[in-house]
Amino acid sequence: MTSVRPLRPTPSRDTPALHVRAMDNLAFIRNTMEAAGAFTAVSGWGMVAIGVLSIIVATASAQQTTATGALTIWLGLAVFSPLIMIWAMVRKARAANMPLLSGPGRKFVLSFSPPMAVGALLTFVLYRAGLMETIPGVWLLLYGTAVVAGGAFSVKIVPVMGLCFMAAGVIALFAPVAWAPWLLGAAFGGLHIAFGIPIARRHGG
Repeated sequence: MTSVRPLRPTPSRDTPALHVRAMDNLAFIRNTMEAAGAFTAVSGWGMVAIGVLSIIVATASAQQTTATGALTIWLGLAVFSPLIMIWAMVRKARAANMPLLSGPGRKFVLSFSPPMAVGALLTFVLYRAGLMETIPGVWLLLYGTAVVAGGAFSVKIVPVMGLCFMAAGVIALFAPVAWAPWLLGAAFGGLHIAFGIPIARRHGG
């Protein structure tokens, strides 16, 4: 008597189920897109807030009679500004239901942080060496470098802003010392506002 053979072979226990393989493929695609995407949690309104504070600080520092007094005011803003930006970025990321430290987010932070750390160290070194007139230019150059480096993983307008900060830093290095408060105000104030508003409008806040 002829035996009946099944048309389809019985699946092996070692062969993964179709839905398991599909989930693995989707996870791979998601991780690849996340790594290749842009970091869009940069807050435009956070930039605007920092810009407004920078203009106020520039006005206050210009009225100081000593360079140390003016530097102290700017250092206060340097400590307070990151807190504003972090709060604004967390709020934007939560509103958009996006992970703040995704692949592009980690790359942004890792690229942005080293120039800022170097700037903090050089501030102390230049102050101790009595070269305070060089600090505004160094701040603008290194902040611009940080924005360009981190902006490579963000929206296209961010690196452009960084280049503008670097240009302002070059001007500050060779401009008269009396111009320093106004150059810092024009850069940290004007550029943050000028670029922050388009970012807020085009990228959700």
